[in-house]
Amino acid sequence: MKYGYFNDSDREYVITRPDTPYPWINYLGNEDFFSLMSNTSGGYCFYRDARMLRLTRYRYNNVPTDAGGRYFYINDGGTVWTPGWMPVKTKLDSYECRHGMGYTKINSSLNGLTFRQTSFVPLGYPCEVHRIKLKNTTHIKKSFKMFSFVEFCLWNAWDDQTNFQRNFSIGEVEVIGSTIYHKTEYRERRNHYAVFHVNAPVDGFDTDRESFMGLYNGFDRPDAVFEGKARNSVASGWAPVGSHMINVELEAGEEKSFIFVLGYCENPGDEKWEAQDVINKAPAKRLIEAFSTDEQVDKALASLHDYWEKLLSTYSVKSADEKLDRMVNTWNQYQCMVTFNMSRSASYFESGIGRGMGFRDSTQDLLGFVHLIPERARERIYDIAATQMEDGSAYHQYQPLTKKGNSDIGSGFNDDPLWLIFGVAAYIKETGDKSILDDTVPFDNDEAKAAPMMEHLKRSFDHVTNNLGPHGLPLIGHADWNDCLNLNCFSETPGESFQTASNRETGDVAESVFIAGMFVSVAPDYIAMCEMKGLTAEAESAKRAAEEMYNAVMTAGWDGEWFLRAYDAFGNKVGSHECEEGQIFIEPQGFCVMGGIGVKEGYAEKALNSVKERLDTKYGIVLNNPPYTKYHVELGEISSYPPG
Repeated sequence: MKYGYFNDSDREYVITRPDTPYPWINYLGNEDFFSLMSNTSGGYCFYRDARMLRLTRYRYNNVPTDAGGRYFYINDGGTVWTPGWMPVKTKLDSYECRHGMGYTKINSSLNGLTFRQTSFVPLGYPCEVHRIKLKNTTHIKKSFKMFSFVEFCLWNAWDDQTNFQRNFSIGEVEVIGSTIYHKTEYRERRNHYAVFHVNAPVDGFDTDRESFMGLYNGFDRPDAVFEGKARNSVASGWAPVGSHMINVELEAGEEKSFIFVLGYCENPGDEKWEAQDVINKAPAKRLIEAFSTDEQVDKALASLHDYWEKLLSTYSVKSADEKLDRMVNTWNQYQCMVTFNMSRSASYFESGIGRGMGFRDSTQDLLGFVHLIPERARERIYDIAATQMEDGSAYHQYQPLTKKGNSDIGSGFNDDPLWLIFGVAAYIKETGDKSILDDTVPFDNDEAKAAPMMEHLKRSFDHVTNNLGPHGLPLIGHADWNDCLNLNCFSETPGESFQTASNRETGDVAESVFIAGMFVSVAPDYIAMCEMKGLTAEAESAKRAAEEMYNAVMTAGWDGEWFLRAYDAFGNKVGSHECEEGQIFIEPQGFCVMGGIGVKEGYAEKALNSVKERLDTKYGIVLNNPPYTKYHVELGEISSYPPG
């Protein structure tokens, strides 16, 4: 079944039918405001932090899949349809979605009415813009009703989904003309609100979900839309939404444009109010005025296009393989920018609620985008390094809004510190700017504990050498790159976190061959940076440590045909031919070989041949083989998944 194709000239992926195997989403936004948008106009948006400043609500693992988004409903003489197909799912005469660089276009038609939606997050503004163009392609006049719809999140996405005793009492909105303001908690602890505006007079509105939809209806059958009549409801508590109703008339062949702006507005604490209980709407007015005409929208789209063309022109290849060119020149770099912006903190699979941004993840992302925007890469390195502890360990995750470590997850993932060395080295290699090594960065976000970046790197390196196990290999801690390999967990308690529980005092035994390979791989970069700073003794010490680690892997980390994965808390091998299940893992093969371990001895080639023989399938390389068929308490989460 074919669902779409690449349009290389416009750097787009074109989806030709809406019922894709799973919602295919685009990630919009390049600065502080971000949106996830599916091919059926589903998804959500947030400002800076997907948990703390969520503008619109999204329900994960919902039925049907991908319920909720920015919907536009058409009631054309009693025929109700949604141009993105979802949620009404009326059969359309035509449908097309174009996911491009920072924008998504949805084009569809039914009964002589064509609908063209262009959605994007403009540069320099904390909002998403949706331009709707409606055209009558018949020979007679058409009169119909269009309804917009978003469902507001009460900002904190975790509290929004759990604290109903409070949240059903605090929802607050204000409606002035064609503008809906979502101002829940503004009169107390917040200095921000959301605005949802259309650049045309409206014939009705709704801000109360139950009034708009009906108590027992879903998004697919809201009462207001099917009855063709807005309720003009003003939410007071319960579940606030935003909906505009517009009566549209189009002569034969006529086209009209409507511009919707959904944005984030913030005021200084001492400038929250225009008057008693009247919020300061100046930032909302600036957003509205910036996107009130088609010319302004066209200019913003052109700027977005130029932005991406400039970024993607920084690095390109031309080969005999068009697929290689396509992925390297456009989609890989676009994906790297997306992961930099959101760092896996928000997607359709990561809710953006429980984790924030990863120390390891965010540093890895640097490797893919540092050549595009080195100045922002440098800023990100500061943020990451500031969540490092004085002993060289690091918070595994941090919140992008506060930039402070997530104490719920904590530390103890012993590969994390080494990734900082990779990230700083990548920045210097790309820019030639060595001054970053002298920049002062705090430990644990405490300015009283600030030290030069070079000191952060030293403590990252030393964290490995200070935490070695019985075989001279690095202790794994809670886990390494595979967060599911929990050798110190021993969890038998339902609901207990595999990643944070340590139920036996065995943390000085379980070792990671993967971290050893990573250590040897990153050592040359660390040594080079030591030499840049004239730290000759430190460079020599690092060389000796790398050689010792190399030898430890060759002695205790080689299984005969591939590299071992680890030693568990009892000193037993993991990822060995001696194991009943999980005999070979992909991670140590990759990093040990990248570190050059076993190359001259012929081990590296054997390891990669074993990957080809034991892990490669027609669907790609699997992580380990054979799969685990029973729970191993000494291995943790990795053995809890069904085989395959």
